[in-house]
Amino acid sequence: MKRYGWVIRVKPEKFEEYKKIHANVWPEVSESIKKHNIRNYSIYHKDGFLFGYWEYIGENLEDDMKAMSKSPKYKEWLSVCDPMQEPLETREKGEWWARMDEVFHQD
Repeated sequence: MKRYGWVIRVKPEKFEEYKKIHANVWPEVSESIKKHNIRNYSIYHKDGFLFGYWEYIGENLEDDMKAMSKSPKYKEWLSVCDPMQEPLETREKGEWWARMDEVFHQD
């Protein structure tokens, strides 16, 4: 299992809508997340930033992410959520949410 942290901005005028849609995540999206080996997924908010955390239990993250991105319902979900977000300028090429480096962990 590997832990991942990600960060992105949420547009201030879209934050309430973002919270509302995530309070009722579409079942197909939730199932796709599970199917592609993501567990313990949380999103936090502070001062216009969203921090996402999840644990990956699979063998090949890149393959799982590619497979999940091909799901029609997941694509539709992103078409709703992405316009509410503002990626960080410092993200890596190809990233929407910027991957964060873990600097401490304790079980």
